[in-house]
Amino acid sequence: MRRAEREAAVRAVMGRGGAAVPPELYADAVLRGDRLLRRRRLARRALWLLACAAVLACTVWAAHAHPWAESPSRTTPPVTGW
Repeated sequence: MRRAEREAAVRAVMGRGGAAVPPELYADAVLRGDRLLRRRRLARRALWLLACAAVLACTVWAAHAHPWAESPSRTTPPVTGW
């Protein structure tokens, strides 16, 4: 099938029109879309809450542990010169 024939076949298929859609299908699609949007919104809010909690936990830990400060030595230096 050459390009001109393919284009003619596609135009013929598109020119026929769509299939009949049951009337209750629209309402079902709208309800499903609303449900999906609510779930996405809830998931997004939960992830933001989790991210904020993680940042807060890291901030509290860093304020308490001072990881940037050098820890004190646990051993004594060797004694020399006696």
